[in-house]
Amino acid sequence: MATFEVYGGKPLKGDLHPQGAKNEALQVICATLLTPEPITIKNIPNIRDVNRLIELLHGMGVEVQRHSSSECTFTAKNVDVEYLTTTDFKVKAAAIRGSIMVVGPLLARYGRAYAPKPGGDKIGRRRLDTHFLGFQKLGASFNFDTRENFFTLEGKNMRGAYMLLDEASVTGTANILMAAVLTPGTTTIYNAACEPYLQQLSMMLVSMGAKISGIGSNLLTIEGVESLGGCTHTILPDMIEIGSFIGLAALTASDITIRNVSYPNLGIVPDSFRRMGIEFEVIDDDIHIPPQEHYEIDTFIDGSILTIADAPWPGLTPDLLSVFLVVATQAKGSVLIHQKMFESRLFFVDKLIDMGAQIILCDPHRATVIGHDRKMKLRPTVMTSPDIRAGVALLIAALSAEGKSVIHNIEQIDRGYENIDGRLNAIGANVRRTD
Repeated sequence: MATFEVYGGKPLKGDLHPQGAKNEALQVICATLLTPEPITIKNIPNIRDVNRLIELLHGMGVEVQRHSSSECTFTAKNVDVEYLTTTDFKVKAAAIRGSIMVVGPLLARYGRAYAPKPGGDKIGRRRLDTHFLGFQKLGASFNFDTRENFFTLEGKNMRGAYMLLDEASVTGTANILMAAVLTPGTTTIYNAACEPYLQQLSMMLVSMGAKISGIGSNLLTIEGVESLGGCTHTILPDMIEIGSFIGLAALTASDITIRNVSYPNLGIVPDSFRRMGIEFEVIDDDIHIPPQEHYEIDTFIDGSILTIADAPWPGLTPDLLSVFLVVATQAKGSVLIHQKMFESRLFFVDKLIDMGAQIILCDPHRATVIGHDRKMKLRPTVMTSPDIRAGVALLIAALSAEGKSVIHNIEQIDRGYENIDGRLNAIGANVRRTD
């Protein structure tokens, strides 16, 4: 198990360049299974979850040509569907949640698919019903082996259909969309997720020859086509990492410029940080956060305590609530953080309380933070990263605390953040990685 030793308490200064979006990468890489023709993907984040998915596709017979750490060409000409029944596939696919998105493309192209119950962050219940209900609407059948935790799907005679998703699941929408593009007839997906990741996937599929209308809305209409071709696709910068860097700059009173952020695709994220009192300016496509000794949390118009809550796009992404929570610890004022989607994502706050933060965990979904207004700094401590987003929030907290903090299980952070210690050290941080 790897560990970060963090020597915090000093401001940082410099430029940070966001990696490609992890969530988009997992989707578009799985989409390469839809065609035998080459697909080149640029701005791929060099992180554990994405690299594991690429290795998984390679094991399935997909030819992977690496041009650099951030650019690959995938050719899924000779996919070995039987490999998906092997122990090797089951073990590797179960380690990453993104592996579930191979199901839609394989059903569409080969009429059958296999998948283990996927892994990922332990942040609460993460059901797959939306995926499989959607496949059933298209005419597929599935069996779940409860002993092996393994799904077997058949879809030889799928047809387009109307469906109203029971939740606006991002991965569920992506999976069903990829199954529908090669399914004969018209498929209508209502209550579809419409995050930029889905918009990017949809535009990539269109460039491959798919017929999709309603991109960017919660109502997608897909006309099935017989085949898809190759394309070149560039992944957006990661909005979660951009938000993490804004939070880092605020909590450590640093002078940081985040380069090439694709600002129009950040949605409500910038305004949500402004409501936390964080000032920044947008210069071309860069965000500059100046040093701020004080930032004050807004209130609602009637003076009541502000609530920061997650919601389906264009609402605030749940992946940033951990960052908002840690940023609030040194603000002036109070805020209620309401994590609606996952019931275990706030359980890292006990580590912040050990550091001196004033936080009341109301229940598994809500935490109230009373900011210190920098009158009392967080204390260094020893902690363990429970998941990707809580891990980076703890790293931000450690960088603001004077002295040495230790963060164990940083493999969780590595799953979502590329070379995070190297990039932060380049702007003045002191983060040491040990095994």
